[in-house]
Amino acid sequence: MYLYYLRNLYLENKLREPEQLTMAGTPIDLSRVRMPVYVYASRDDHIVPWRSAYRTAGLVGGDVTFVLGASGHIAGVINPPQPPRRNYWTNDLITDAPDDWFARAQPVAGSWWPHWAQWLAEYGGTKGRAPYATGSDAHPPLEPAPGTYVRATA
Repeated sequence: MYLYYLRNLYLENKLREPEQLTMAGTPIDLSRVRMPVYVYASRDDHIVPWRSAYRTAGLVGGDVTFVLGASGHIAGVINPPQPPRRNYWTNDLITDAPDDWFARAQPVAGSWWPHWAQWLAEYGGTKGRAPYATGSDAHPPLEPAPGTYVRATA
């Protein structure tokens, strides 16, 4: 599975090509994804360069919101609202060129998390109460959290 993953998703990048990647016998075509998509990238990310992440906007068929956060792979993502640090950029106009998008993007001070929360609220539907207990009659909990697997050693 790991070799398949590396070969098809990294070396050959087949996920971006319609029906070139097959999972469980089903060809994958991201353009058939018709739901809203929130794509976040970090400007100085050394693992997922933001211009590459931006190209996701052109692969899916639904409404796309792209947000570019300041900083790198970890610091850009883990940037809570308090204390206020860093910034992010937004631009509702998704273009073919990432640098064109960025040239028109508006900087926003602070964490991108509130922007994401607002986006989630728009598409998330109604909120329900959290269950009072875990599990159900059909699927009872195996044991109290965190579970023995967390404490197991190799």
